[in-house]
Amino acid sequence: MPISLTPGSLARLLGEWNVGAAPAYRELADVVRLLILDGRIALDVALPSERSLAATLGISRTTVTAAYALLREQGFLSSGQGSRSRSCIPSQGPAHAGGRDGALRLSGAPGLAVPDGILDLAYASLPASGEVVHRAFAAALTELPALLPGFGYDALGVGPLREAIAARYTAAGIPTAAGQILVTSGAQHALNIVLRTLAGRSGTKVLVEHPSYPNALDAIRAAGCRPVPVAMPAAGPAGAAHNGADGTGGWDIEAMESALLQQRPAMAYVVPDFHNPTGRLMPDPQRRRLVKAAAASGTVLVVDETLRELNLEGTGSTPMAAFSPAVVSLGSLSKSHWAGLRTGWIRASEPLIQRFAAARTTLDLGGPVVEQLAAAHLVNAMTEPLPARLAALRENRSTLLELLREHLPDWEPERPDGGLSVWCRLPAPISTALAVVAPDVGIRLAAGPRFGVGGAFEQYLRLPFTLPPEQLETAVLALRSAQDRLERSPQLRRNLPAPPAAAIA
Repeated sequence: MPISLTPGSLARLLGEWNVGAAPAYRELADVVRLLILDGRIALDVALPSERSLAATLGISRTTVTAAYALLREQGFLSSGQGSRSRSCIPSQGPAHAGGRDGALRLSGAPGLAVPDGILDLAYASLPASGEVVHRAFAAALTELPALLPGFGYDALGVGPLREAIAARYTAAGIPTAAGQILVTSGAQHALNIVLRTLAGRSGTKVLVEHPSYPNALDAIRAAGCRPVPVAMPAAGPAGAAHNGADGTGGWDIEAMESALLQQRPAMAYVVPDFHNPTGRLMPDPQRRRLVKAAAASGTVLVVDETLRELNLEGTGSTPMAAFSPAVVSLGSLSKSHWAGLRTGWIRASEPLIQRFAAARTTLDLGGPVVEQLAAAHLVNAMTEPLPARLAALRENRSTLLELLREHLPDWEPERPDGGLSVWCRLPAPISTALAVVAPDVGIRLAAGPRFGVGGAFEQYLRLPFTLPPEQLETAVLALRSAQDRLERSPQLRRNLPAPPAAAIA
């Protein structure tokens, strides 16, 4: 039997919800929806009946009925027996894990359908480099007959693709054999294999940057591991992260060294190449120090390089594996070519690759062969689509930053060195509230707390610049409308908790 929320308890949570900024039923629905997203109304909790809540709030039952109906339509309430309704998350139902971290997954969670007419700012991903991808698949089909006599299972990946990936690392100054490559179904699959192998015990510590890539944080939690967050410094003047030649940059390396030596995590997950979400590039001196500290603490350093090719400034950097053979590197074609390829890889020492392959067989028996043959052609011609893509991304980045300066001058965006998104500091801790009202103005957002641990980053928002300029303008104007609505409806902001003191360094 679900837990029940009394009318009086809900009224206290609602606070001064009816300020006249919108129809009463919509204001009521907005605040209840935010309370569910915020975790202050847990999942699978029975809300008061329409009649009892109306009597407690001193409003008509029609208002409560309309508010509950809107919440059901949006997927935040599921009907129970009689007039009772239970809190839930859209498309996931009441059995989904509750609490603040679980609820916040809605604010930009992958896999949720986006209605027609909504601009999706929750994904930082590009459409396919169409002609290049099509040509690669056409070539792959001509090569497929030679492999048809085999079983089609290969936990390591097909030879041509492993050789092509190894050759890319060798050309970058890191001698690599095909035996040091394991092909996976994307970088997320690769991370899950690594976690299962290196940090499979419940409670194992995994050091992460803070903020970090949301799906990586989800994978770490799902593996039963405990994230050890190390805050990244705030951006410098004019949004710069100060990636200087002297080794100072967008990471607090002293804090990371201290955490590694004191906490001694089994694994550290970092994104040094156009970090998601900040877009920062770690300078080589910081890379050396991080590799050295990981070795001293006995920590396996796992480096996500999925955004490395999206270098908007042409700034040189050394792949982390060049500093130590113990580094585990994750790569993917999802950001440079197309996420629909679902092709990624792990580069590590051959003994570790054998361990990863053994762990992989408990998840699947190998990837699709045709896709891997096509991916081999794309890796061999990796730079072919990049000049045009990078030029378009530079234009989009400039457009987004200029639109933010014009329409949201109190926002503080950090200018990224590369990657696909801008990390913005907001004028108030309203990130989740913006994500709640965003669909009403035609956009979908990934709220700041998706990128942190324990509800941090309510005063931050990630904005991708993957849409064309005209759609970016529409999106920024929608953000302005969403912020205006919050300013007219202070009850939405009052129901948000203050961000944790250690949210940002």
